[in-house]
Amino acid sequence: MTRRHDPERRQRIIDAAIRVVGRSGIAGLSHRSAAAEADVPLGSTTYHFKTLDELLVAALRQTNEGFAKAVAARRTLMDPRTDLAAELAALIGEWLAGERAGVELEYELYLAALRRPALRPVAAEWCEEVTELLSRRTDPVTARALVALMDGICLQVLLTGGPYDEEYAREMMARVVPGA
Repeated sequence: MTRRHDPERRQRIIDAAIRVVGRSGIAGLSHRSAAAEADVPLGSTTYHFKTLDELLVAALRQTNEGFAKAVAARRTLMDPRTDLAAELAALIGEWLAGERAGVELEYELYLAALRRPALRPVAAEWCEEVTELLSRRTDPVTARALVALMDGICLQVLLTGGPYDEEYAREMMARVVPGA
C-alpha cells in the first residue's frame, strides 16, 4: 500500500478546526472532531498537531490574519490627510457588519488564551501586528492604546449584542489620537 501525498492536508485540518470551533465552541474541538470535519484519518491530526493546543494555535493564527490584513489593506489609514479616528471607526463598522459568526469565532479563539497559555503568544502577535501598522501613522504608545480601545469596543458589541455606534467609536478614538 503506497502512501498518498497530500500537501493540503494540514491546511484542511486547520480549516476544519475553525469550522468545529465556530459550530461547537472550543469545548467541541478534539483531534477526533477535526479529523471527522476534515475527512482525514485521526492519525493525520495527531501527526500534524501533536497536541490540541498546537491545533488551536494554528487556528488562532489563521483567524488573526483577517483584521490585520484589513488594517493593512486600508490605504487611507496611512494617509496623514485623513482622520485616523474616523477611518478606524469605519473599519470596525465594516468588520462587525461582515459575517458575525466569523468575528465571534475570532474573539472566541482570542479569548481562549485566558485559559490556554499556549495561545497567549499568538494573541499578543495580533496586538503587536496591528500596533505596528498603526505606529506608521502615530506613535507606538498611541497605537497600542488604539488597539486596546478597538478591542474593547468590539468585545462590548459582541458580548452585549448591541449595535455598533460608529460615531461613539470615532469620538473615543479621537480622544486618544494626539491633535485629533
